[in-house]
Amino acid sequence: MPLNRPMFQLQKILGQAGRSLGLARVSSTPAAGSMDRGNVISHKDMKALVAGGKARIIDVRLPGEVANGHIANSVNIPVAEVEEALKMDPETFKMKYGMDKPRMDDENLVFHCQMGRRGAQATEIAMTLGYAKARNYAGGYKEWSEKEVK
Repeated sequence: MPLNRPMFQLQKILGQAGRSLGLARVSSTPAAGSMDRGNVISHKDMKALVAGGKARIIDVRLPGEVANGHIANSVNIPVAEVEEALKMDPETFKMKYGMDKPRMDDENLVFHCQMGRRGAQATEIAMTLGYAKARNYAGGYKEWSEKEVK
């Protein structure tokens, strides 16, 4: 198939303009250091963690969203507060959020939101701070409520 020269030139110009404005290049290739599939938890695995009672589930939605329903034993820390919260000393964290602060090596630390995007953002923040085993429940509360809430 021959290359459509004017379209190619337009794409090249738009790409250069976007980069000059500081916009990221859109790519299907994950950025270095970004989450891989090992950091995403399935509904089945999330259900087992919740049932086992050992998960540290952080719901990163806004309080108004959480008021409409939440996963059992989850703690609400809006995504905009995650970095600050994870930098708190353990006592302050527990006083503010009512749960023990997750350990850096915690294997059951799971973030979620409504549909996955904010949960992924929170998981990336946690990983950047050293919570290497943090995971995102990508199905979010939307999937949970469809499969679990009767």
